Amino acid sequence: MEQQNTEQPVFSIEKLYVKDLSVEVPNAPQIYLETKSPEVAVELSTSTSALDNGFYEAVLRVTVTAKLPEDRTVFLVEVAQAAIFQIKNIPEADLQPVLAIGCPNILFPYAREAVTDAVTRAGFQPVLLQPVNFEALYHTRQQQLEQTAGNA
Repeated sequence: MEQQNTEQPVFSIEKLYVKDLSVEVPNAPQIYLETKSPEVAVELSTSTSALDNGFYEAVLRVTVTAKLPEDRTVFLVEVAQAAIFQIKNIPEADLQPVLAIGCPNILFPYAREAVTDAVTRAGFQPVLLQPVNFEALYHTRQQQLEQTAGNA
């Protein structure tokens, strides 16, 4: 009989942590007297890096900016929610989707909570981030990379 590689895939969270958290209210205290509702914009980005021997750090960065129509910033919150994952015995072709889809899906609820908490502690109504489809974002990015490579 042939001996097969029977090592099971490993995917585990070793540590969850806030890597960076910033809250700015540049127009305080006057901004608290404002009666107009601000426009809120949300930006997301993800990054991963290999650490050592099957360990990876994944970081989900969320930036929430609230501005009034006359381009005055009400608040700016930036959260970098991170984790160290142990990922082993996963085929190389499947590793990138795990890092770009699976890890951010795990990090998102923690980042959402950190944003809501930071905005509330800054004295504003909570911002509740809508769910994000990281799989769709990953596939869109892959298509853009393929088009860019095709045009080059």
